Amino acid sequence: MSSKNTLPALLIKQARDNKDGVALRQKKYGIWNEITWGEYFDNVHSLSLGLKSEFDFKKGEKLAIIGDNRPDWLYAQLATQSLGGISVGIYQESFGDQLVYYLNHCDARIVIAEDQEQVDKLLEIENQIPKVEKIIYYNDKGLRRYTNEKLVYIEEIKEAGKKLYQENERFFIEQTEQLLSSDVAIISYTAGVTDNPKGVMLTHENLIQSIHSINEVDPINEKEDYLSFLPLAWIGEQLIAVVASLYRGITINFPEQPNTVLTDFREIGPHLLLAPPRTYENIISRFYLRMNGSSQFKRKIYRFFRKFGRKYASAQLNKGSVTFFEKFMYWIGDYIIFSAIRDHLGLARIKNAYIFGAPLSLEAIIFFHSIGVNVKQTYGTTEAGGIVAVHRNDDKLLGSVGLNVPNVQLKLSQNNEVYVKSPSTFIGYYKNNGQDMGIDNGWLATGDFGNIDDNGHLHIIEDKKSMIRLASGEHVPPSQVENSLKNSNFIKEAIIYGQDKTYLVALININYDSVGTWAKENKLVYTTPEDLPLKEEVIKLIEKEVTKVMEELPEGLRIKKFVILQKELSADDGELTRTRKIRRRHLEKKYKLIFESMYIEEAQIREKTTSANGDREMNLRIIDLYNQRELI
Repeated sequence: MSSKNTLPALLIKQARDNKDGVALRQKKYGIWNEITWGEYFDNVHSLSLGLKSEFDFKKGEKLAIIGDNRPDWLYAQLATQSLGGISVGIYQESFGDQLVYYLNHCDARIVIAEDQEQVDKLLEIENQIPKVEKIIYYNDKGLRRYTNEKLVYIEEIKEAGKKLYQENERFFIEQTEQLLSSDVAIISYTAGVTDNPKGVMLTHENLIQSIHSINEVDPINEKEDYLSFLPLAWIGEQLIAVVASLYRGITINFPEQPNTVLTDFREIGPHLLLAPPRTYENIISRFYLRMNGSSQFKRKIYRFFRKFGRKYASAQLNKGSVTFFEKFMYWIGDYIIFSAIRDHLGLARIKNAYIFGAPLSLEAIIFFHSIGVNVKQTYGTTEAGGIVAVHRNDDKLLGSVGLNVPNVQLKLSQNNEVYVKSPSTFIGYYKNNGQDMGIDNGWLATGDFGNIDDNGHLHIIEDKKSMIRLASGEHVPPSQVENSLKNSNFIKEAIIYGQDKTYLVALININYDSVGTWAKENKLVYTTPEDLPLKEEVIKLIEKEVTKVMEELPEGLRIKKFVILQKELSADDGELTRTRKIRRRHLEKKYKLIFESMYIEEAQIREKTTSANGDREMNLRIIDLYNQRELI
């Protein structure tokens, strides 16, 4: 790969070879507005020159971007990189101390923010982010009367860039020609599940090689569509919305608003989907909610053909076989019901739906394959530059995360920790000075345990920081139990606890939508959603669901007691990462009293918790599954 192969170079090539082709679509007022490759380049060109003209932005400097998924985010990122700068994506829901940490840690001199909401958050912490000299906004609604000298409208910067172009037409080309594939392109922050987020430095080569390897497994067609709705600060979204778009020329579509994603997803009918498990779990929950509200005839049709869909899916995923009759009935089911389900969910044109960031439960994978959606488990990390292993179309071994992609090597250490070596591996953590990188002779220690079978399939057991060691010395992977519990349509999250204890316990978050629908169907009266976990009928419902799951698990993985939390876990409260992963250590500390109370003969817990919405007191009851009774 050429040393000059950079993201701005790919943009220049697309604008030259496919000037009038559709690069981006932005929905506004219900209409999809198309942006050509030529227009994409023009916006990047003028903004890049404006950053140089107005702020003397230099190679190696950092520019932070915060906002929802919009074309302007891409313009800001490519403009930064065209000058040799490093773009730093910040999750749009970040606030307060989180913003202070990100901006001070990355040393951003300039922040490009979307709108008044983001600008207000930045101005609230202005005194705590002294390195930030300018805040550029690209949606000026509500901001015209702001007088803070740090604020500037992005169109003013672009106009300044156009003037510089008139003075020196060669400047932009000269800047991009100096770029090297080994230059740092982005700083992508880790989720911060167990500690403060780390700034992962990824080069242009790291990112391009990652998509190159994926494309060798599953060729990406330039006429394909992708809906960008997950945070652009996340490495997974970067890979498709930015890198795959530039590398293969696919069209990136942006929803009108975060709350219109479901409608927009169905309208676009994308060919690709790359998302964490929570997205797929939400799709399943939405499906069952709609199915429960449909006619009795439709429910009967689905239930009849579901068994054929599951048999067909299980055979695909386990290299098994089905009889001609079963295959024929699946085809009939696909024609009558499964194709309609795919269309309703916006999955009608999906070629490949990648699960990224964590394993999706086996039950959920079977569900998608049973309705004809090509869901593939992947494995990767931010430090590894993205995906390093993926299911193949003709080789999807259930329970594995697939085979290593081309140009990526895998091996296990003596204690079965997974090591990765590839051209996509990051060059280090920002401000880490090379320490604690987990790299030895080019091999990256991922921190995850696993095994590789005789056919090369990688099986991930658990990351070593999350493994629970019971008092007996037995090690338990908590995610295996948690994923099994989340197979229930009524359970949204589960956190397993038991380090150095004699048995496992769990903190459970109900799915308020599904339980709310169930309560309505069963004529259960309640005032607010927070009342649901206290209802005797709901407690019995969740106890029944948990008991059913425990009966299917090995004895060593079964929980003995659980508590239903009287609130929904939230990223704003620091309980989840911005990609909806649980922050296990934070939760163990925050709810330590609840967890520890399940190891003594307490019947009720009165817990005071602080959230983004203020302090509240929760009354929680402990359910003992072994004695099949509530401890009162």
